[in-house]
Amino acid sequence: MKKRVTAILIGIVLSLFIVFNLASLCFAGQQVELIVFAAASMTETLEEIVDLYTKAAPNVKLTFNFDSSGTLKTQIQEGAESDVFISAGQRQMDQLDITAPESVNTEKLDFILGPTRINLLENRVALVVPSGNPKNIRSFDDMALALPAGKILLGMGNSDVPVGQYTQSILAYYKLDERDLAASGSISYGSNVKEVTTQVSEESVDCGVIYCTDAFSAKLDVVDYATAEMCGRVVYPAAVINTSKNQDAAREFLDYLTSAEAMAVFESVGFSRP
Repeated sequence: MKKRVTAILIGIVLSLFIVFNLASLCFAGQQVELIVFAAASMTETLEEIVDLYTKAAPNVKLTFNFDSSGTLKTQIQEGAESDVFISAGQRQMDQLDITAPESVNTEKLDFILGPTRINLLENRVALVVPSGNPKNIRSFDDMALALPAGKILLGMGNSDVPVGQYTQSILAYYKLDERDLAASGSISYGSNVKEVTTQVSEESVDCGVIYCTDAFSAKLDVVDYATAEMCGRVVYPAAVINTSKNQDAAREFLDYLTSAEAMAVFESVGFSRP
């Protein structure tokens, strides 16, 4: 009797062992979808990285939501499903990070998985002009002289967009009143950096303030770069969202973005390591 019971128990244990291993194998081969919210200025580079990452992690499907960092921040705050957030500015990341100062995270939002937050990339703010540079704008100094005189139309991002905030700092550096310029019709706004880039490409503005990476992708002429004194450093923070259902896979993707292979793609268009 004891031998029979022992045999039954051994059979049950073996069955459970087999089921467990089969389940593990199935899980290992299961496709995971990562939803990445990323600043619009990263569109071309991340789309290129998809092919590389597919080879490194064939079970991971990357789905991107590209927009202004301000819009992405709002979508995350309102409950949009997201695993990773890459912002073009620290402010939008801070507004979702409970560890950030209350002066920035005024709503005490808590969406960032703290240990995963990194400074991923650095960019440069550039002054670009349409093909042929019809207004002969050669520098930010030229822009600052022509704007109050009503001689040019400037394309810039909205105030909730990082590139718009950098532009506001540049205008303040030159002691130019943005409201007065906008009221006089000297400014054309875009809801994200891609819209400003398009305005310049289509020659609907005389110059625009965008990132050097977008200028590279759109093949626009850069006539000047903003200094840190003019608008600070342009650092892109990245983090896993703490409501993510795939935190391990999200962490691995962030790790990959810091790899030499991924950095080579970023650096090819003008990004650099912070």
